[in-house]
Amino acid sequence: MHWRNKRSQGALSSWLSLTLLTTVLIACSGAAAPPVTNPPTATTRSTQTLPASSPSNASQGASIPPRTGTVATPTVIAAGTRTTLSPTTGTPAPAAAGPPRSQPIMVPTGSSQTTATTQRSLTLPAGFQINLYAMGLGSARMMIWSPEGAMVLSDQGGGRVFILPDQNRDGVADEQIIFAQGLRRPHGLAFRDGYLYIALENQVIRLRWQGGAAAQGNPEVIIPDLPTGGHGTRTIGFGPDGKLYLAVGSSCNSCVEQDERRAAIFQYNPDGSGGRLYARGLRNAVGFVWGPNSNNLWATNNGRDNLGDDLPPETLNLVGEGNDFGWPYCHNGQIPDPQLASRGSCDQVTKPAVEFQAHSAPLGLAFYTGQTFPADYHGDLFIAFHGSWNRTVPTGYKVVRVQFQNGQPTGTVTDFITDWLPSGSRTAWGRPVDLSTGPDGSLYLTDDALGVVYRISYSGR
Repeated sequence: MHWRNKRSQGALSSWLSLTLLTTVLIACSGAAAPPVTNPPTATTRSTQTLPASSPSNASQGASIPPRTGTVATPTVIAAGTRTTLSPTTGTPAPAAAGPPRSQPIMVPTGSSQTTATTQRSLTLPAGFQINLYAMGLGSARMMIWSPEGAMVLSDQGGGRVFILPDQNRDGVADEQIIFAQGLRRPHGLAFRDGYLYIALENQVIRLRWQGGAAAQGNPEVIIPDLPTGGHGTRTIGFGPDGKLYLAVGSSCNSCVEQDERRAAIFQYNPDGSGGRLYARGLRNAVGFVWGPNSNNLWATNNGRDNLGDDLPPETLNLVGEGNDFGWPYCHNGQIPDPQLASRGSCDQVTKPAVEFQAHSAPLGLAFYTGQTFPADYHGDLFIAFHGSWNRTVPTGYKVVRVQFQNGQPTGTVTDFITDWLPSGSRTAWGRPVDLSTGPDGSLYLTDDALGVVYRISYSGR
């Protein structure tokens, strides 16, 4: 599939100011909450620091035709001609057992390094419960399940990868095993052929899996010399085709990248060879996942800043080979960039599947593939909103549910867990990051502000 050419950067003589759109947030009040869940306790085992190996010779992909063109005045986005989907827009989803309700939960006192706890509250649909699975995990980010069914989690800020088993199946991690440490901002994780792959800021490595024990020996560098600076997360995953996929965010808010691996998803062989561009124009696709029993690749994307409180919308994207989602010249398939757009910048750009409130920062996402939630939740997609840092009125800091039918989103997007940003407050006490369906049928969620993992279960009560 060939790549279309786009217009290069040029000077624009003027640009009309973009209209700010008002997002109506619907607050839900609740009924009586279940008893407070105590925080988990666990023992910690550590392993030696793993030094970085010397880079190997892996292919970095073939070059693609540059974007070229002539400068023209971008299309004006006039007042009233565009709206965005907020997480509470659309047909209300059927409630499992009544309205959402607030539940108390004991969490660390505002720091990922403390063992002291305080009581907070979160709002979930009736019948669902939330408890702490593990705490004291630094900047807990992405997670995956080992062949034995244990959670494996990256601590990006602390340079560690944890193993968090729950052998007695009580919904709380039994211990914290440090699989590896001394790593450079570890983020994405993937299992393949007896190896745990770890995406660092500057390279992708793999270590032989030890069946739940600490790693032995030095890591093998699979993909070396990744670009650093700017967005520092590197997310990986193996697709149904057996290929390794790697997402690298942009180096900037809005600029013309010199490295084609930026703001893109690359595809590699499991040994790191054969690297090639798979899709581009995604400013920062921190999370991606394949649909259940399908080849459909779904990715979140964080839009650019400094266009106002409500532009551009954040997006969920169905990513296919050769797709160009437009960044930095075009946002959401139809909004020309005020600094970089040229005539035709939004022509033939792949449009998003779902739009969300701007600056919500959607990160990790997971399809619910368990059997313990009500039937109408099966196959739906859950997305963690990390929350805004530059919006006049903060937004995000929640988990939303995107309803799917026959493998496609229906357009119904609803809040699933809220109140990390309490109503009326401008300060959030937690920041959701990644989601995963566990072997027990519960939904698990990481929080890098508190260094915890939450477990969301359903009892119907």
